[in-house]
Amino acid sequence: MIEIIPAIDIIDGKCVRLSQGDYNIKKVYNEDPLEVAKMFEDAGISRLHLVDLDGAKAKHIINHAVLEKIASNTSLTIDFGGGVQSDEDIDIAFNAGAAMVTGGSIAVRDKELFTGWVKKYGADKIILGADCKDHKIAVAGWQESTSLDILSFIGDYKKEGVTKVVCTDISKDGMLEGPSTDLYKEILVSFPDLYLIASGGVSCFQDILDLENAGVPAVILGKAIYENRVTLEELSNYSKH
Repeated sequence: MIEIIPAIDIIDGKCVRLSQGDYNIKKVYNEDPLEVAKMFEDAGISRLHLVDLDGAKAKHIINHAVLEKIASNTSLTIDFGGGVQSDEDIDIAFNAGAAMVTGGSIAVRDKELFTGWVKKYGADKIILGADCKDHKIAVAGWQESTSLDILSFIGDYKKEGVTKVVCTDISKDGMLEGPSTDLYKEILVSFPDLYLIASGGVSCFQDILDLENAGVPAVILGKAIYENRVTLEELSNYSKH
């Protein structure tokens, strides 16, 4: 059974979604992220992917108060990402109630620091963010592309003990055109024991089932829920399986 992880993306303390990571194409879905988190919890969801988009742009955590509010008012297991670039940032995230932290840009920029976190906190608590476009890793809230190949990038960190990876195909994110199932299959062929979390492009519940059939362990979805392409009722019914 695939693990379903709704996403809440935060700008100015509000629940928003971008299209293909473009900060200029922003839609505010709710002024109160806690309200959204409680809706997920009521639907039987136990995990939440919380992204500080302001932090991703600023390269340090900004919306930790939102994290703290959701963590202290729900029982959701929260993985937090966006702007975690230093030991101080990761301390803020865990102290504010994150159960796990996702690091993408920092894993590109400072391998020593990121691998240090894996060793210090454990592979269960540190998730590698592998966001890509055309197989190349992108960083800084997707504002910058690199020449790093995604399979090499994941492979290097697997050797350092990483077991969980969130992979977003940026070209699919927020477009509601279906996920990059072929890319995820390719990754799982190379790393069959990886806890791969697919992210981006889910447009309907069938997309989730297709990912499950492809052997993907977990999926993050956001816009599909906010646009009512995937209903809370569907998530609730599935979580009762």
